[in-house]
Amino acid sequence: MIDFLPIDKDDLLERGWNEVDFVLVSGDAYVDHPSFGAAVIGRVLESRGYRVAIIAQPDWKSIKDFKRFGRPRLGFLVTGGNMDSMVNQYTVSKRMRRDDMYSPGGKGGYRPDRATIIYSSKIKEAYSDVPIILGGIEASLRRFAHYDYWSNKIRRSILLDAKADLIVYGMGEEQIIKIAEALESGLPVSEITFIEGTVYKTKDKKRPYKPIFLPHYDEILASKETYAKSFLIQSNNMDSVVGKPLVESYRDYFVVQNPPPEPMTREVLDSVYDLPFMRTYHPIYEKDGGIPAIKEVKFSLISNRGCFGGCNFCALTYHQGRVVQSRSHESIIEEAKKIISESDFKGYIHDVGGPTANFRDRACAKQEKHGVCMNKQCLDPEPCKQLKVDHKDYLSLLKELRELPEVKKVFVRSGIRYDYLMSDPNDEFFWELCEHHISGQLKVAPEHISPKVLEKMGKPKREVYEKFRNKYEKINEKLGMKQFLVPYLMSSHPGSDLNAAIELAEYLRDLNHMPEQVQDFYPTPGTLSTCMFYTELDPRTMEKVYVPKNPHDKAMQRALIQYRKPKNYDLVYEALTKAGRRDLIGYDKHCLIRPRKGSHEDAYGKQHKKETNNRETNGSRTKKHTKSHRKHKKRTRL
Repeated sequence: MIDFLPIDKDDLLERGWNEVDFVLVSGDAYVDHPSFGAAVIGRVLESRGYRVAIIAQPDWKSIKDFKRFGRPRLGFLVTGGNMDSMVNQYTVSKRMRRDDMYSPGGKGGYRPDRATIIYSSKIKEAYSDVPIILGGIEASLRRFAHYDYWSNKIRRSILLDAKADLIVYGMGEEQIIKIAEALESGLPVSEITFIEGTVYKTKDKKRPYKPIFLPHYDEILASKETYAKSFLIQSNNMDSVVGKPLVESYRDYFVVQNPPPEPMTREVLDSVYDLPFMRTYHPIYEKDGGIPAIKEVKFSLISNRGCFGGCNFCALTYHQGRVVQSRSHESIIEEAKKIISESDFKGYIHDVGGPTANFRDRACAKQEKHGVCMNKQCLDPEPCKQLKVDHKDYLSLLKELRELPEVKKVFVRSGIRYDYLMSDPNDEFFWELCEHHISGQLKVAPEHISPKVLEKMGKPKREVYEKFRNKYEKINEKLGMKQFLVPYLMSSHPGSDLNAAIELAEYLRDLNHMPEQVQDFYPTPGTLSTCMFYTELDPRTMEKVYVPKNPHDKAMQRALIQYRKPKNYDLVYEALTKAGRRDLIGYDKHCLIRPRKGSHEDAYGKQHKKETNNRETNGSRTKKHTKSHRKHKKRTRL
């Protein structure tokens, strides 16, 4: 019988268990669905015969919840949840969020700041000698010394701050099985230093084999240049083929990162998604209104992992890597049939994708043997000549899904890399996308249009987006469909000054588009953009980078993107004045805002507008008079 993982002692009694092998502690509510990391790790271990119980969102103010199942036989597994707990808790302006999509009823307050560290601390208090293994995106992105935006300082590896034994970085299914087997064999956790995709601590400098030594933590604290150089070394060693062991030195420990594991084969990836998930939240949350996050994924299908897109502000490269792994059509179709059987399925599959929907394979054949390129991206600044651009497999998958009984529509809502799409000489996917897989609007992410900002973002040039937009409009026009393009835009990214923000505002003016939402750049651990934010250096070149850090400067940049909103008037006026662009304040069509009422500019502008109108009126009268005079002369001749 399929059932949820045990959440209390009664569940253990029902199974006839007197102990568990692993207790999995999560910052999220328990949702047994393949889109939720804790559920995946729990089910993977269960499939290998291990007894796993879950403590979801424990009360961190005492140790009572952490002792719910007694001492686990092999260890505690700790994750902050599907999101970084600090991002989950705070806006980019560092204000506490009221909502939490991964908590009962969507309400905040169910998890602590830095959940992974707090949970580990409580476990140590309850059971000082039980192994603690950290996983999930919060631990993965903090495996080395990192800039912490919320405290505005460099923090140590989370392995040390949490007083844990191991970090599993990346997605972790294969690593956790190897760790479990090692613990099962009786090997002390301190001796589990050989598993790819893990981080351990040691006092023996000679333990890692032929490593690269990163700068000492004290050196990183003392120098932003050193921090940037260390980050670049890490970035260049995140591939299973070319990656080397990395060692970061501290006064008491060496933190060692083993190279990443090999990408999962299609068969192994399929086996993960074929596990017996309940595909919903635990019934205990029903009284609170459920867990809102399930709505986003309940009728969606994960097609792939990894991304070679190379956006510098995205942490996925640091977490999932640049090698794309994809599921088989058969596995995805079988999951689709489970979705269709749900009582509340209305005929719409909401998404088929992943980090980037239209990636289904490695970027090039070279990657399998030689790994990803260290100092070169697949799409930035131009698509690599070795890049395989082919949408046939993805298109075939979408066709198979939309032909399933009871399926009315299959949408693509994950990110589409339009530069990759535009590199495809075959237009079939583009046409099919517009005709069958868009729900009225397609969301894409140009993020900006200023060349200097796009270069720091790792995004394609403005001209590529323009070509894509024009082609999108033409295809929809020929199909007789009115579908919109919604561009995601980001303000205050490193490299963006007021002039760049004004350039973007002018572009939006010319498009007659006013975005409803704008994302301020959010510095999170593990991204190249965050490294630039902290150091004000581009680690690839060590050149200086302008970084908007002052909250008021950031507010002006954000306001410029939404310059039409009345509440933004003062900020836009100040920004234009400060940048020497008062030519954009006035009554002409090219102006972004009008002058302040009663100002000299207002009086001048109104007079100028009146004179212009008079000239246009007089011109019109003159034309009428001339036309009338010609008619009179013609009648006179007759």
